[in-house]
Amino acid sequence: MTDSISQKLRVQGIDSLRPVMMGTRHMAVAGHYLAAHAAFAILEAGGNAIDAGVAGGIALGVLQSDLVNVAGVAPIIIYLAKTREVVTISGLGTWPRAITPDYFAKHCGGRIPHGVLRTIVPAAPDAWITALERYGTMSFGECAAAAIRFARDGFPMYALMSEMIGMHVEDYRRWPSSAEIYLPGGRVPQPGERFVQRDLGRTLQYLADEEKAASAKGRAAGLQAVRDAFYRGDIAHAIVDFHRANGGLLTLEDLAGFHVAFEPPVRSRFGELDVYTCGAWCQGPVLLEVLNILDGFDLRSMGHNSVDYVHTLTEAIKLAFADRERWFGDPRFVDVPLQTLLSPAYAEARRARMDREHASPGMPPPGDAASYRARTEPTPTRERASAGAHDTSHISVIDKDGNVFAATPSDPSYDTPVIPGTGLCPSSRGSQSFGDPAHPSCPAPGKRPRLTPMVAMAFFADGSAMPLGTPGGDVQAQALVQVLCNMRVFGMNPQQAVEAPRFASYSFPDSFEPHSYSPGLLYVEDRVPQAVRDGLAARGHEVADWPDFVWRAGAVCVQHADRSTGVISAGADPRRPCYAVGW
Repeated sequence: MTDSISQKLRVQGIDSLRPVMMGTRHMAVAGHYLAAHAAFAILEAGGNAIDAGVAGGIALGVLQSDLVNVAGVAPIIIYLAKTREVVTISGLGTWPRAITPDYFAKHCGGRIPHGVLRTIVPAAPDAWITALERYGTMSFGECAAAAIRFARDGFPMYALMSEMIGMHVEDYRRWPSSAEIYLPGGRVPQPGERFVQRDLGRTLQYLADEEKAASAKGRAAGLQAVRDAFYRGDIAHAIVDFHRANGGLLTLEDLAGFHVAFEPPVRSRFGELDVYTCGAWCQGPVLLEVLNILDGFDLRSMGHNSVDYVHTLTEAIKLAFADRERWFGDPRFVDVPLQTLLSPAYAEARRARMDREHASPGMPPPGDAASYRARTEPTPTRERASAGAHDTSHISVIDKDGNVFAATPSDPSYDTPVIPGTGLCPSSRGSQSFGDPAHPSCPAPGKRPRLTPMVAMAFFADGSAMPLGTPGGDVQAQALVQVLCNMRVFGMNPQQAVEAPRFASYSFPDSFEPHSYSPGLLYVEDRVPQAVRDGLAARGHEVADWPDFVWRAGAVCVQHADRSTGVISAGADPRRPCYAVGW
């Protein structure tokens, strides 16, 4: 950290607002402190990283149900220490069978409206079950116990969730079933008040009870009973009945036929780091492309958060996001030329397009990765792009055997109604498709939207593992690039790395409907010196100020399991209620 706040901290004898958490046995870090505790309790009870990660992930769907839904999305990446294998679970649902690529162009003026029409099949429940089934040791009921208690008995409302609900009061009021939960007594719950979600607690308890009833036939039968209860049983019928009555497209066949997939990770190198993400159905490979471009620069000599450094990272981000806009979509439907996009030669070609002294005025042209056909350039929107979407969280766990689990569950409760009696908002992630039927991420039956929630895992040359993730919509990859550079290039520990001041570009179409686009816009936290911000403006960036430690800049959770010392260190971003727990 090089700003005035960090200088004051050093005078007082500390180098970060929070101490870096360290342990030698196991560690969990999550977007909410109670979720980290839920995961840690499972580790203490003998569960492995997968059991603990699932417990914490389900808990986030209760503790941050404004941002994360139990019936939402949950991309997962897992490292299996025994085989040294990295696997991913897609954790992203598909469009209903009744959708067509031109559906929104024909019926909604090309927009994807709030409400049930943006619903895709919920994937998070199957993702958690699948992870437990393949790699876990405990039951769903054991892993969901903390979430059930938080929903049934309540937990203290905290400032950010209260603020989020307050920002979306009118959205929640659109649906009585949503207002009943999120506006109890007709008002926004205040920090410190107990927030109860009884219907959600009953839903989770029903799943656990179904598992218990089937467990006499074995653990696998119990987990299958959980899956059937959600995707074929009472919950499925409640979701479909509501959609049928309110103009939705989701059917029982859509739910019953859905399964998440095991997919190979995508990999690239950044210096001595091997970095893994999920595939191009999410924005994970964008992180890798940015790192590939940056690998050709001497970033350390520029100085942390100097004009040259911020400009270089920003221009690399723009180039990679231009490729995301042109190429990324569900690889089962779209030919995404990842081998080319992540090749050293392609990174060199993209690097050559960068002007070291002048900002590109908007989103640069995409690279000629494979038979490129020009498309209409996006039109700048009158309204400035929202300064950071917030509908996501993160959890990672490292256990005593070296297994690593990381997930970025998501989906808000303010853009689609709660299904009465369930406490659930089935995934509204259709908001990240595009109504233009020519776009690579247009809707289609069985197709997945292009997802912003992503999860990453890096490995040092000695095999030391480093899982990391963050909320923040299009800010996610940008925040992770900066944290990785903070650690690898500038030698910061995990806590210093997540606390350092941040910046984010919006010079590309936003992933969320209505896909606003603000050419040249660059948000920068106030802790970056004014002289740097002035220097960036002189190079052509439209600099806008963020307050110190703004939640819109993401909330990175990161761990480093140092193989040489056996010490696990973790950083939990103070921009949101993140925390690490371990010993």
